[in-house]
Amino acid sequence: MKREIRLLIVDDHPVFRHGLRQIIETRSMFKVVGEAGDGESGLRLASECRPDIAIVDINMPRGSGLDMARSLRKANASVDVVLLTMFKDEDLFNAALDLGVKAYVLKENAVDEILAALEKVSNGEAFFSHPLSDVGKRREDLLQKLLLSKPRLENLTAAERRILKLIAEDYTSKEIADMLGISIKTVDNHRLNICHKLNVHGSHGLLKFAFEHRGQL
Repeated sequence: MKREIRLLIVDDHPVFRHGLRQIIETRSMFKVVGEAGDGESGLRLASECRPDIAIVDINMPRGSGLDMARSLRKANASVDVVLLTMFKDEDLFNAALDLGVKAYVLKENAVDEILAALEKVSNGEAFFSHPLSDVGKRREDLLQKLLLSKPRLENLTAAERRILKLIAEDYTSKEIADMLGISIKTVDNHRLNICHKLNVHGSHGLLKFAFEHRGQL
């Protein structure tokens, strides 16, 4: 028997939230444990309700969906984010993926796609609305190209990969240490190991590599 998946819906339109909840609750594996109408309330409920997945509108008062995804990531929260949006903007899409958003669903397709998106995310997979699938494929192609030039990227440990992503987001060693609850020395040791595995040299070599490949890390 599959475990119950706990969901939080954050959208500033009550009618839309209600309709989305009705669709979601047709599947017994999903349980909506909270609703919020703005980013600030959404973050508070994410802390209180501890959902597995947060379904978040990108455009909200008191904190956008991207702001909420960024805050959850910084807090090291174990919640996956499904982002809802009316925009097919490639820059927003890439920014969302850079923040670790697991699914990107256009609102115009939400009725038809939300259940498929939740099923994918709950199984550890990504989901993108069909009009954005080409953008997702371009990112995947760039990742494969990077792996050809840096095959040992796949040898990074989970901790090293997490730290590399945070470096790409321009966090310092101290900030990373505070976020992950480890010492600065441990972070710096991870940085040295990453440089060795990726054959990156120079005082700013790792930072330059991380910035250049932010979208593929």
